[in-house]
Amino acid sequence: MMEPGTLACTTAGGLIIHIEAERYRIAPEDVRSLIFAGRPAPVTCERVRRTGGIVAGSVTIEGHAAVNPAGRAVVVHTRTGSFIIPLVSLQRVARGEAASAPLFPLVPEVGI
Repeated sequence: MMEPGTLACTTAGGLIIHIEAERYRIAPEDVRSLIFAGRPAPVTCERVRRTGGIVAGSVTIEGHAAVNPAGRAVVVHTRTGSFIIPLVSLQRVARGEAASAPLFPLVPEVGI
C-alpha cells in the first residue's frame, strides 16, 4: 500500500515532494506555469552515486504534475505512484502561506 506524501515550499519558490524515501522537486518557474497557466510540470529527482571516493550526481525527470480536468486538484505522477492534492492547498504552500500540505495516494481503478 502506498503511503501518503508531503508537499513543502523551497526558499526559491519551488516545491519539494516527499514520498516514502524519495525526495522530488518542481522548479519555481514550473510551479508558476502549473498554477497560473495549468501547464503540466516536470517532477525531478537528484540522485547521488559514490564510486571509490568519486561523487557523481544526476538530475532526472521522474514524473509530472498536472491540474486535473475539473481544475480543482493537482495530480502528481512519479515512479512511486500517483498522488493528488487540492489545488488550493498547493497554491497556499507555493505562496508560503502554509509550511506543508499532505498528498493523498490515488488508488488505481479496478475494472469489474
